[in-house]
Amino acid sequence: MNLKETLSILCEPVGVAGCEFPASNAARELLLKYAPNAEVDKFGNVVGTIMFDENLPVLLLDAHIDEIGMIVNFIDENGFLKVSGAGGIDTRGLPAQMVTVWGKKPVKGVVCALPPHVKKDEGKALNADEISIDCGFTKESAQELISLGDVVTIDAEFAELQGGKVTSRALDDRAGVAAILYALDLIKTRKVNFNLAILFSAQEELGCRGAVISAFNIAPNLSISVDVSYGNYPGSPENKTWKLGAGVMVGNSPVLDKTLYSKLVNIAKNKNIPCQVEVMGGKTGTTADVISIARTGVKCGLLSIPLRNMHTAAELVQLSDIEATGKLISEFIMGEIV
Repeated sequence: MNLKETLSILCEPVGVAGCEFPASNAARELLLKYAPNAEVDKFGNVVGTIMFDENLPVLLLDAHIDEIGMIVNFIDENGFLKVSGAGGIDTRGLPAQMVTVWGKKPVKGVVCALPPHVKKDEGKALNADEISIDCGFTKESAQELISLGDVVTIDAEFAELQGGKVTSRALDDRAGVAAILYALDLIKTRKVNFNLAILFSAQEELGCRGAVISAFNIAPNLSISVDVSYGNYPGSPENKTWKLGAGVMVGNSPVLDKTLYSKLVNIAKNKNIPCQVEVMGGKTGTTADVISIARTGVKCGLLSIPLRNMHTAAELVQLSDIEATGKLISEFIMGEIV
């Protein structure tokens, strides 16, 4: 499997939280190679199962398919669009950004930016509801193509950087989706110890809503969530960010299963898979939080990929970290039952 190509395919379609279907359909097409029964449900979740032996326990592998964005909530008298955030978008980098409004047809626009010469409160980030988007319309022409509730994405191309790094919008969490697909590719001719349920869940950025639904329906014996977490950058605090290129992050938190955590760390060490430990004092802020309390409870593990510039259109990851995540998942699937 060409990991970079797969990631590029996943990041291209729009999948703003609550409007995931273009991204979900693209992910389903990639999953069909491994799970021919994969489908997109009415909520936008991508769900597929791979059954090897009815006596084996079910392992759920989850990564969310949605991305952050904006949603149109008003068109003013001059044709400017007002928006709300769909998910926790980082507004600091929005002024003067080119965007696409997904109306009756795609419409290009620019986020308004007041010149620094006349700007008050210099350096203060705007709230999402303070943002205006200029598409060049009058109010009447805007209303012909754009409706309230249409989603907005920041324009950004998938690009390869030096040192095996890539940048794009939606790497949170299409990188996690790619890691799971990579793991499935690694085990396709190998002996495994679990039946697999694959979930690319919708509306994670709105409170893990898709994972709540599917975890209840699937009722797995155990689960591994795959997400992104805070990558390091110059001057970042060492205790709150993790190194790109240092491998998969294995989560340790009160809501995660300690046996599963230890198993994942030991496999990484024994198989020489680069890994780093991420400790959280409470909830993880990922789908693991809701999957762990589905039905009567599920043993949950969490693997994360270091990512820079989270919740922006220039998210950045290192491909080797996605590879390490997929390898650890595959070795776990082929290892001893927890």
